[in-house]
This record gives sequence, C-alpha cells and structure tokens, in this order.
Amino acid sequence: MLYSPVFILMSLVNLLTVSSFGMYFLFPLFISDHNGTKSDIGIMMGIFTLSAVIFRPWISDMIDRIGRKRSYTLGSVTMSVFPFFYLLFQGDVSNFYFKLVLIRILHGIGFAICFTAAFTYIADIIPKERLNEGIGIFGLFGIIGLAVGPAIGELAINSNGFPGFFLLSAAVACLGLIVQIFLPEPYKYVANSESQSFFSIFKKKKFSLIGILSFIFGFSLAASGSFIAPFAKEMNIAFVSLYYICYSATAVLTRVIAGKLADRIGEKRLIPCALILTGISLIILVLLKGNFILIISGIMSGCGHGFLFPCLNSLAIRGESINIRGKINGVFTGGLDAGTLVGAITLGYIADWLGFQYLFLVAGILVFFGLPVIKNIKV
Repeated sequence: MLYSPVFILMSLVNLLTVSSFGMYFLFPLFISDHNGTKSDIGIMMGIFTLSAVIFRPWISDMIDRIGRKRSYTLGSVTMSVFPFFYLLFQGDVSNFYFKLVLIRILHGIGFAICFTAAFTYIADIIPKERLNEGIGIFGLFGIIGLAVGPAIGELAINSNGFPGFFLLSAAVACLGLIVQIFLPEPYKYVANSESQSFFSIFKKKKFSLIGILSFIFGFSLAASGSFIAPFAKEMNIAFVSLYYICYSATAVLTRVIAGKLADRIGEKRLIPCALILTGISLIILVLLKGNFILIISGIMSGCGHGFLFPCLNSLAIRGESINIRGKINGVFTGGLDAGTLVGAITLGYIADWLGFQYLFLVAGILVFFGLPVIKNIKV
C-alpha cells in the first residue's frame, strides 16, 4: 500500500519542516534591515547551503547508522530551536556577523539532516514497483511548503516584524517535531559486510554519475530560482509571478502523472527528456521580451524539474541495499545542494560580466552535458 497512514503522516511532517525552511527565503530582508550589504546577503544565504554540502557525508552515515526517524528528530529539534537565536541579534550586522555565520551553519545542518532523512525514510516504506510515484507525490508536499513558507513569513513580518517571523518559523518547525513523534522507525541498523562509508559509495561509477547529474540539476535550479525575477524586471515585465505560477502548476501536474509513467517505462528513458526540456527552458530565455517566453519557459522548466527529481532519486536507490540508502541519498541531495551553491555564485558573476542572456545560455547548455552522463549509468 503506497498511501498508507505513515506515508501521509510523513508527508505532513515534511510539509511543516519545509514551510519553516521556506520562510527563510525572506531572510535577506532581515540582513538588509540590519544594514547588511548585498555581499552580506550572499554570504549568509550561501553559508546555509554550504554547511549542508560539507557535512552531508557525516549526515548520511548517521542516517544509516542510528535510523531515519532518530536522525529526522535530531534535525527537527535543530529546526525548532535555532530560530530563537536570531532573536538575539540587534543593531548592525557587523556587530554580530560571525555569530550569525555560526547560527546559519548549524541551522543549515539541521535542515540537511531533515531533507536527507525524510527522503530516505519515504524510500523505505514505498513499494519498489511504485518508487517514482511515491517519491514524486511525497515531493509535492515539499513544493507546497516552499510556497506556504514565504507567504506566512511575509504576513508575520508585516504584522509583528522579524521577532514574529522567527517565532512563527520556530512554531511551524516545532509542530513538525511534535507530529513526527508518532512515526515508526522503518529501519534498523545491522552491522555487516554491506556497511560502507559515504566516500566509498561516492567513488562507485553509478553514484558518482548520479552526483554529477544532481549537480547539473542543482545548477539549473540556481538559474531559474535566483535570476528569473531580476532579469524579468530588467526587461520591464510586470508580472514575474507568471513564471512561478506556470512552473509550480506544471511541476505538480508532472509529479502526479510522471511517477506512474516512470515506474512503468523506467527512469533512464525519462531523464533524457527531462534534461532536454530543462535545457531548452533556460536557453529560450535569451529571447525574453514579454510574457509569452516567460510562460513557455515556466511550463517547460516545471515539467523538466517535475520529472528530474523523483527519477534521479529513484534511479539512485533502486535495487540498492537498505543499509546504504542514507548515504546514497546523501550523494544525491549533496550534489543538488552543491550545484545550487556553485550555480548561484558562478552565474552571478556571468550576469555581472556579460548580462542575463549569457547567464541563461550557459546554464541551459550545461544541462545538455547531462545526456552522455545518463547514458553511462548502468542499472
């Protein structure tokens, strides 16, 4: 049974945790409000992802060693507690800069634990013949959380300022912590010959190639997530949200439809199509003049990404021992975070030097380098 009470409960927990995380898309406003510069914003936002990348090997090993639920509980506690520390910071950013860096690092580690443990947990309880469908539907709750978080965060800032914002983010994460108490642990660690380190798994051809593909995917996410809005503003396009509406709607629809299709015909047959859609969706932005290209790009990007995430995740863990799934998901999610981080920094420089058109051209062309990579993965 795919849509079991445990599946639904874990999906709800994920919705709450991701909603708390999604609120911090507005964290740049806090930095600006405390006289921080644009570079301060980049560092404080980037350090959150960087910490997740650096500590992923140890996080994934912990998930395989102490269990999915215990790991998730630890991450959930971190997500619930650390918003309170932001309340201590007053005055200019320069007065508490390094303390804030430390808090961002620890907060990022907490979310990395939750993210990796959640997808490993859900993979353990999904019937293997419905793996893509299950991961896709589970991921929908994360997409919803990424929309809900900024919305409620903005309401909190407007009504109660940043203290209300941080208290609300703590409350939402704490609610997720309470709900996850009722989840059973689907996995018990048994030390045997199958036990392997994160780095020994990463060195294997299949998983190193999966890591490369997830890095490319993350790089494309950096392009669409960070630079669509300023480019559209530069082109005097009034309704930038059209892109995100089309993207989200198509991603949701694709997740619902694509899961069963991928389980039926296989991930390796769908991933090349998803890469092509994603690459073209970025390249056509070179032609951006008005709403039409924005809408088409949003639809194609949502469709491509809607296929890519569950298909890559399923391809990574399909047929592999349950004892190493945490580390496998660590490779997948770590590659995604690394691609997003490197993409944001690299593409930002390209935009400064050459303009937004070249940014999207470079990002789109890079996606096509994933096509020979997927061909070399043996399953």
